Amino acid sequence: MNDEKVFFDIVDEEDDGERLDKWIANIHPGYSRNYLQALITDGKVTIDGKVITKNSYRIVAGTSIEMTIPESEIPDIEPWDHPLEIIYEDDDIIIVNKPKNMVVHPAPGHYNDTLVNALVYYCNDTLSGINGVIRPGIVHRIDKDTTGSLVVCKNDKAHAAIAEQLKVHSIKRSYRAIVCGVIDENELTISGYIGRDPRDRMKFAVTDDMHGKSAVTHVKVLQRFKNHTEVECRLETGRTHQIRVHMNHIHHPVLGDPLYGHDLGMKPPMKLEGQCLHAYIIGFDHPSTGEYMEFTAPLPEYYEKLLTIL
Repeated sequence: MNDEKVFFDIVDEEDDGERLDKWIANIHPGYSRNYLQALITDGKVTIDGKVITKNSYRIVAGTSIEMTIPESEIPDIEPWDHPLEIIYEDDDIIIVNKPKNMVVHPAPGHYNDTLVNALVYYCNDTLSGINGVIRPGIVHRIDKDTTGSLVVCKNDKAHAAIAEQLKVHSIKRSYRAIVCGVIDENELTISGYIGRDPRDRMKFAVTDDMHGKSAVTHVKVLQRFKNHTEVECRLETGRTHQIRVHMNHIHHPVLGDPLYGHDLGMKPPMKLEGQCLHAYIIGFDHPSTGEYMEFTAPLPEYYEKLLTIL
């Protein structure tokens, strides 16, 4: 059975000269703009029967626009019977407390033991397909050695709604971290453009606006120890490795960070597996009800133990 969806619309006079991608996004708010732009470049949109692949194409009043949304692809990934810590679940979303040492979606070296593999086993075929065959249900991610709350979407409508909230930075994302050194200020805001580190392409770094994306992290001190500080980091934006890059930038790297961190000459007080960073709170408007919801992922055992030692 072919589950393709075909939409047919006529451009109104008031929309004459509008960008194609913007117009389609306004007509079909249930899909993210990035997804609709991908459909255009993939040749899924025609104007008066002619395929248009340019997102910035200016539409003309009275023309007919047809868009084909392909059948959702079933992920060709192996289900993994692995326990998941589910904080919350309904027909649209799942909130998962991701453990340490778990990759979110399949990638080189991790094709069968990721969160996605476990989700495919748990959910069968009820995951959103917008992010393709490798990342079903995944609308955002956290690093392999970062623990904590992650939103998983069960359908494309929920995915589009959560993605839009991420885009406009309206989702509350609060992390707990233990960093090296003692921070003097009680609260501070770190802002700076983040891009690829020109000296090491495996890393990201604070750079100028010509080579990066704007990033803002709000930091609040929770506890001070002799040589370390526990902080709350609230993301205003969501760039790759943002907290790790920003904390390293102010010379207080996340304790145990194998990529950015250094221990300022101090040996960690216990054996660590990667950075001491936990996605503690996530809050957003529910994709169906519009009700604001907030969830807390309990601190992992290693983190609690480390606090006790410190």
